[in-house]
Formats: sequence, C-alpha cells, structure tokens
Amino acid sequence: MVALAKVSVRMSVRDFLAWEPGDGLRYELVDGEPRAMAPASPVHGLLQGRLATLITEHLDRNKRACSLVVAPGVIPQLLSAHNVREPDLGVTCSPVRLGQATLPDPVLLIEILSPSNQADTWSNVWAYTSIPSVQEILVLHSERVAAEVLRRSAQGAWAEQTEQLLQGDSTLASIDFRTPLADLYTGTGVAD
Repeated sequence: MVALAKVSVRMSVRDFLAWEPGDGLRYELVDGEPRAMAPASPVHGLLQGRLATLITEHLDRNKRACSLVVAPGVIPQLLSAHNVREPDLGVTCSPVRLGQATLPDPVLLIEILSPSNQADTWSNVWAYTSIPSVQEILVLHSERVAAEVLRRSAQGAWAEQTEQLLQGDSTLASIDFRTPLADLYTGTGVAD
C-alpha cells in the first residue's frame, strides 16, 4: 500500500495579513499555516493588562522613546515569508507608523504561559530569538507566581535555558524596568 503525502499550500505573510477568515477567531501564521488562538482566560487577561500598565507607566515616566503594543504581530527571521506570530505584549523603540501590520524592531517580547497552550507558546518564544532586534523575552506563568527570562548576550547569542524567577525583582534590562515579581500578580488571585 502506498501512502499519499498531504499536499498543502503555504500561506505567505502578505496573504495572511490580507486574509479575512470571517469566523471571529484570532490567528497567527505558523510556517505557512494559520493557527487559531483560543481566547485568553481572565487571569491571562489580568496579567496582560497589569504588565502593560506597569511597563507603559515606566516608559512614560522615564521619557523613553519606546512603545508597548498589546498582541502585536511580529515576523521571525526564521521562515520570514511564512510566519507572523503574536506575543501577548511587545515593546519597540522604533517609530510605529499608521497602517503598519506588524511591530517594527521589537526589543522586548512577552508571553503569558497558559496550561492549554504551553507547546505553542514555547514554539513562539524560540521563533522570537531569530528576530535581530529582540534583546529579551519574558514568559510569565499564569497559574503560579513565576517568570522565565531569555536574554541576548552582548555578543548576540541566546542562553540555552531561561533564567527562572520565583521571587524578588523582575528586571527587564532592554527597557531598564524593575519591579517585584509579586507586583505583577496583584489582583489576579494567583498565589505562590
């Protein structure tokens, strides 16, 4: 018996950005295939909102010429013609122009790790390391007070493993941001 190979047409970034699925779902493009994204849980949304507020206030207070964007599209350099990933938050220090479909030159990308999508989230995190401008990636857990950070070295290399944060301060050197890790979870009901 001969097995038939599944033939699929890979969607390009241009096609994906113009695509209107009409089903009310959000998608990201993963290796040419649209991947539906489940709605965020309330805790996920609270963490996303809390972190967005704290970082935006920090950028404004320190008069940083950087912008935080919620759920931006980013294009990894890896298979760039067929990938548009969507982190929970992104920070760029490049101008954001009207009509841009993706975030230019992100320096910091943030993912909130939910139990139902861990494999997809970590797949995205490793794809983000191929974006030349990205200096740090923060992965914030949603079921316990914990975070993981990946940082690019001064030589441009990424660590093979994340730095684990369970207490103390969370520091994001790319934007000179520091806050107690527990403060990120205020109002979420998540306890360590």
